[in-house]
Amino acid sequence: METYQYPKSQELFKRAAGVIPCGIYGHYSPAPLVPATSYPFYTSRAEGARFWDVDGNEFIDYMCAYGPMVLGYNHPQIDKAAMDQIKKGNCTTGAPGVMVELAEYMVDLISGVDWVSFAKNGGDMTNYATMIARDATGRKKTIMIRGGYHGVSPWMQAPGHHGTMEDDSKNIIRVKWNNFADIERAVDENPDNIASFIATPYYVPAFEDNELPEDGYWKKVEALCRKKGIVLILDDIRHGFRLDMRGSHRYFGFEPDLICFCKAIANGYPISALMGTSALKESTARIFYTGSYWFQSEPMGAALATLKELKKIDGPKIMQETGKKLMDGLVDLAKTYGYDLKVSGIPSMPYLRITNDESLMLHQDWCAECTMRGAYFTSHHNWFISTAHEDKDIQKTLEIADEAFKAVKKKYGDRF
Repeated sequence: METYQYPKSQELFKRAAGVIPCGIYGHYSPAPLVPATSYPFYTSRAEGARFWDVDGNEFIDYMCAYGPMVLGYNHPQIDKAAMDQIKKGNCTTGAPGVMVELAEYMVDLISGVDWVSFAKNGGDMTNYATMIARDATGRKKTIMIRGGYHGVSPWMQAPGHHGTMEDDSKNIIRVKWNNFADIERAVDENPDNIASFIATPYYVPAFEDNELPEDGYWKKVEALCRKKGIVLILDDIRHGFRLDMRGSHRYFGFEPDLICFCKAIANGYPISALMGTSALKESTARIFYTGSYWFQSEPMGAALATLKELKKIDGPKIMQETGKKLMDGLVDLAKTYGYDLKVSGIPSMPYLRITNDESLMLHQDWCAECTMRGAYFTSHHNWFISTAHEDKDIQKTLEIADEAFKAVKKKYGDRF
């Protein structure tokens, strides 16, 4: 099996570096891809569960655009729904009628909420949620999980990141995941001053195993928030619609006050949503929060079609089953080479790590070898499964993984 080369991708990156800071910035930056020379930087087209880079190499995609692709690239039904809205008028002076239709559908779909607001990015909604909590409670501080990710606003970033100041996070209290005593301590040390607690349904750090909530964790958090008048914010941006169509809180059995959605909501079209209870509707209404393109009809039409299709086919179930089939196959394959491939998280968005080498070099090399053969794996981030991944993709991926294991075994021998 020949390995891919990326001359056009690398040439584009050299040109980009002259006119774009970092060449490619943000979460698409090549920086976490080790070695970066093993990965494509630019794509030319995509279809189903696959994309092609500018050099013509074909990849089975297990990052799904870092989450937004859920039904498959260029899904005809979703693209038609988006195009129908464009033909009517995409960005106009006034809100589109489809906005009301989408809102009604989501309020009926998602458990325990009464209203919804729309924006573009996940960070728009996590920021909005904290503003609502502060207004509703008259308090300043937010508790979040140490190592948790909620966007790139200064308050969300860990201290010391470039462009941030100490004052940006002076009202942020960071606690350990799955450590309820840590949350209790933070609340006790800041009486009547905690506006909100924000967390993802389960812990999804970079470069680390993902961690599910311990039994009873969310129920205890919910009870504490109710008792102390703290707004419970669920960041369901990454997990949403890959665990449960009614929201990931139903999957884990608790009731948040505010829920942030993005990623899979519209199969790649730019839209995010904040949903909440009736008790917070008045505070939400009086906060001025908007954007130039937040009322586009195109992504709203796509979101409505995406959610209906996911519900119709039970998308979360399909993704869980497909993910488990792939993970089981990879784990068994790794054993034949003497490697322990650990899988954490939920099968629809798993994190993998070869545990034999704590430095992660072995795992990084294996992911790179897979990518250079046509299965796009990253080593630093959880993967994503879509409903477009078919049995033939799983089988091809396992063949690629086998070749990659052979390559790293040849390189490292019996060192691990």
